[in-house]
Amino acid sequence: MRIFSGIQPTGAKHFGNYSGGFRQYAVMQDRGEAFFCIVDLHSITTPQEPQALREATLDLAAILLATGLDPDRSTIFVQSHVSEHAECAWVLGSVATYGELRRMTQFKDKGKGSAGLFAYPVLMAADILLYQTDKVPIGDDQRQHLELTRNLAERFNSRFGETFKLPEGIYPETGARIMDLQEPERKMSTTGGTPQGTVGLLDPPDTIRRKVRSAVTDSGSDVRRGDDKPGITNLIDIMSVATGATPEEIEARYDGTGYGKFKEDVAEAVVALLDPIRLRYGELRSNQAVLRALLAEGAAKAELIAAETLEAAYDRVGFVAP
Repeated sequence: MRIFSGIQPTGAKHFGNYSGGFRQYAVMQDRGEAFFCIVDLHSITTPQEPQALREATLDLAAILLATGLDPDRSTIFVQSHVSEHAECAWVLGSVATYGELRRMTQFKDKGKGSAGLFAYPVLMAADILLYQTDKVPIGDDQRQHLELTRNLAERFNSRFGETFKLPEGIYPETGARIMDLQEPERKMSTTGGTPQGTVGLLDPPDTIRRKVRSAVTDSGSDVRRGDDKPGITNLIDIMSVATGATPEEIEARYDGTGYGKFKEDVAEAVVALLDPIRLRYGELRSNQAVLRALLAEGAAKAELIAAETLEAAYDRVGFVAP
């Protein structure tokens, strides 16, 4: 089984990123041949400061390693280091339609920005399809993009002959979408959320404790999930991710205890999970030469497979081989 996921190096990474992505990656690398791509080409669809993007790319490489990826078991690389990604996106763009790209939620939410933002989903499809991917560990908010990827693969295969595998998504059973601690009706985010409601992966322990303890709760005092209790439901999901306990087990454990004790325990569970990641990140980030070497090695491995797929696609559409 081949696994692929792409991660943008923009924005400080937070607990929601860990819950919906990073924790899946560490598990999935033992279930097949895994490729994890830092998608810096995607990042420039919105304005970026060049030096900040360089630093964020290396930051993300260190975070991926700190959260459990092993370069001996996974291929970790930077998208712009493998030119086949951009080339395959152009080919897939020839079978994508204006109408389906215009309907993509991300483009509608961000308004009429760059042409790159409009074409972003086609590049995402190329990222996945280049590696003949079977499974994509992905956040709940990316379902629409994966469906487009499958549609483009089917359309290309129908028009030009069998070329791309149709990938399937793997979504977390719990914690697929972690919400803002202060405004639980919106997703946790370093750009669209609140600073106090977003738990950063690299936040020090006291900061995490303060944010979780001040989380918005709901009327009543029962620790239970429900549409009428978005704040507590979110904290239960966070506790489940941090400890591995099921939401049902958490509800039973805190039956009759009230919100105060529960929030204290959630804070300590998150600290216990994230503090080793923060410390490991610091060790990795201080050795830039090692990070760069690992990424170069990963790109070389990725390109072998990407080049084979692109060559097949070029042949199918009728390009003359060099």
